[in-house]
Amino acid sequence: MSTERRLPTWLKVKMPSGPNYSKLQTLIKTQGLHTVCEEARCPNIGECWEKETATFMILGDICTRACTYCAVTTGRPTNLDLEEPKRLANTVKILGLKYAVITSVNRDDLPDGGAFIFAQCIKQIKKKVPTCKVEVLTPDFQGDWESLKIVTDANPETFNHNIETVKRIFPRVRAKGDYQLSLRLLDRVKDFMPDGVTKSGMMVGLGETKTEIIETMEDLLQHRCDLLTIGQYLRPSQKHAPISKWYTPEEFADLEKIGMEMGFKHVASGPLVRSSYHADEQHSAAYSKTLPVA
Repeated sequence: MSTERRLPTWLKVKMPSGPNYSKLQTLIKTQGLHTVCEEARCPNIGECWEKETATFMILGDICTRACTYCAVTTGRPTNLDLEEPKRLANTVKILGLKYAVITSVNRDDLPDGGAFIFAQCIKQIKKKVPTCKVEVLTPDFQGDWESLKIVTDANPETFNHNIETVKRIFPRVRAKGDYQLSLRLLDRVKDFMPDGVTKSGMMVGLGETKTEIIETMEDLLQHRCDLLTIGQYLRPSQKHAPISKWYTPEEFADLEKIGMEMGFKHVASGPLVRSSYHADEQHSAAYSKTLPVA
């Protein structure tokens, strides 16, 4: 069952504007880069860009998968851009970022799923901006653990892989993915980088129940996931999966409370929360909980 109600007041945001927003928009264009903020039509783009933070999307802007919730273009990707990591690192340096988030389209056409470019981006940023922490949000690499290890060996501070939705709905909206594979990937990341922070995110409003959301939380915790984000699914177009429910801010607050009580180191839950929203603050909250109490 879908809902055709107007956008709730708590989901309405200001049109993006401001000097920093314009500066970042120009810089990204001149450097030939992409951001998930633009490609996925993120509602927080104005707020984040004005604070000079962005989630960079590498490996092009064409995805080899066609998830029914996603606004990113599906098709046959272009050739690999081996200079992209250097341009990305230069942009991070120009912006003076202390925390950079890198994600990508799915590149099932590449033998390593794009792992090499991910690793090079991390290494270039750490080389040119040693004080900058890096978070990656990766695809599942089709379960190729050697490819996964290429990324973890580059030592990102946070490794994010989104579960996206509950087990029952997963096959319907993410046909080329696998719910259990995504869980195993998060668990394997902990094997490769025991001191690293793992993270996942999910959307609500696709027809799931509260019980199923809690079950997904339990699955993530059992696979050693440290951080969780929960946000409202927003339908990119009439061709995408319909919205079944608008969750209220109070319902999101309840899910955040449940998640923290279950054992996550940090839970960001709200109508406009996305995977990388305030990612630096979430990482800091997780890291502080790993320190010994004086």
